[in-house]
Order: sequence, then C-alpha cells, then structure tokens
Amino acid sequence: MTTTSTMRSEIAEQPTALRRTLDSLLPRAGEIADLARGTSQVLFIARGSSDNAAVYGSYLLQAHAGRLATLASPSIATTYGAKVDLNGVLAVAISQSGRTEEIVDTLRWAADCGARTVGVTNGAGSALTEIADLSLVTEAGSEFAVPATKTYTTQLAALAVLALGLGADLDAGELRGVPAAIDDVLAMPEDGVDAIVERLVGCHGAVVSGRGMAFSTALEAALKLKEACYLHAMGLSYADLLHGPIAVVDAETPAILVAANSGPTLEGTVRLAERVTSVGTPAYAIGGGSALAGACDLAVATPDLPEWLAPFSLIVPAQLITEKLARRLGYDPDAPRGLGKVTQTA
Repeated sequence: MTTTSTMRSEIAEQPTALRRTLDSLLPRAGEIADLARGTSQVLFIARGSSDNAAVYGSYLLQAHAGRLATLASPSIATTYGAKVDLNGVLAVAISQSGRTEEIVDTLRWAADCGARTVGVTNGAGSALTEIADLSLVTEAGSEFAVPATKTYTTQLAALAVLALGLGADLDAGELRGVPAAIDDVLAMPEDGVDAIVERLVGCHGAVVSGRGMAFSTALEAALKLKEACYLHAMGLSYADLLHGPIAVVDAETPAILVAANSGPTLEGTVRLAERVTSVGTPAYAIGGGSALAGACDLAVATPDLPEWLAPFSLIVPAQLITEKLARRLGYDPDAPRGLGKVTQTA
C-alpha cells in the first residue's frame, strides 16, 4: 500500500485545479447570462463521468435556478437522426477531452435544431470548443490516469458557474470556498477510508446510494468502483433503491451511502441506513454528519459545505477508496483494462 499511483497524485491536485478553474470561469457568468437570454430549458449532453456531472447540474438548475433541465439521449441525434424542436433550449455538452465524436456531433445536431450551445471541457482548442457558442474550459491540467478525478470535480465547478450565470439563488463566495474544503478532506486521517477498503475486499458487489445533489456522487462513486476495481457497483437514488432493488443488498453486498451534512435528503438517507443495517447489511457512510455516521457501521466525515456544494467533497473519499481498493486487489488504478481517456461510441 505504499506505492503512489498517478490517480492518487491527481486526486491531490484537485484543490489547485479547482482554484484555477474558478478563477477562470467565475468572471464569465455574465457571458452565460447573455447567451441564455430567451431560453428556458437546459439540455445536457454527456457520457460516463461527464454524464454524472450533468446529473449534478440538472439538480442544481432545477432546485436553484428555476429551469427545467434534462439529460439528452445522444442516439436520438447520432443513430436515429431525428429532428427535434430545440428553440428556447440551452444545450450544454460536457466532455473531458472535447474530442468524443458522439458528444460533438450531438451538440452540432442541437444547434441545427435551434438550441444555443455551451461546451464544458478540459480540452482547450478541441472540436467541442470550435462548435459551441460559448466554451467553459476547465483548468484541470493534463489528466493521465484513466479514471477521472480532477477533470470531474472541475466539471462540477463549471456547472456551478453555469448555474450562477443562469440566475441561481446561490452565493459565489461559498463556491470560492470549495478548494479549501477539498484541502481539508485530503488532510484528514484516512482511517475510515482504510477500514471501508478492507471491508470491501472480497465483496463482488456494492450499492452506492444518495439522493438530490448527492445522487451524482452515488453514480460517480459506483462508476469509479466498476472502472478501477471491477466491482459490480450500482449507483441508485435511495428512492429507487426502496422501490425493489433494496433486495440486492445483503451481508455480501454492502451499501455505501452518501449525503451532505445537512439538507432535505439527509433524514431519508439515515432512515435507509437504519433499514439496511437492521437486516444485517453493512452500511458505510460518506458525509452525512453525525446522524448518518451513527446509523452506519463505518463512516468518513466530510466538511460542512452547503448542500449544493457537498458533491465536491463527497466524491473525494470515494476516489480515495477506489484507488486504495484497486491497489489492495492487485489492480493498476491508472489503467483499467479495456478503457481509454477518449471513448468513441459506434
């Protein structure tokens, strides 16, 4: 457990990457407002980790900016070639590289259907930036490990700025405080992370659950465990989990529960923890304060960020768990089998 992976190094770079990204993008909130004038809905176009970031953006815009926000089905454009009326829509394509053809082609299709377009990418000068009406280029720097870490959290930052530009009732000063909060997460003792890793060794599956703003974290944490640890991890809203799939959690399939330390979804997450542990299922908490920690077998604390910013800090322990578990299982977290940094969809 002493070897340092590239993934671990890039996890540690997130506070700096976030500071650079916020310095670059916050002054552009006015440009976003200008472009979006006359639009009322937002359509997110993404895949993989970027799609999970889009889930965060969707909750953020609907809860705080009063805009209907939905996730696109790129095959409507690239496979079916359907014509859809997108007048009054702001289409936001998210791609770490800016070179994924399916995402670029879908944003081009959205423009042809009448949408105004935004590209969110870490790839300055990429194809996505060339076709978007407005490009929000993150400042993550080069990311070499295949599992996205700093490119993911800087995408969250870009979407938080997008929300501010679209009139969200949120405090930009709170957003400025996120890098320091991530510094705090990285400085915390890793006893809780290590204990969860040891409990996951030998497990073939896990359910990762959260709701609201934290749902994006549940999806991304599950994706990381699948990508780097080959764990059959499912990311589910706790509302969906309670409607049947809760039967999959048992003594061999633990529940990893993520929640902000306060907010409207915390109480339900605590109730879910109590329910699964009552039938002998291990439950491990990321965030959720003392309430969730008290209902779970193991817990990793996170800073007291407002609920709308909690996904930034919640994902970091999940990244650390993934990186450590991969190495504990004898896998290379930097280069999972069958994956690359740019995925093209046939």
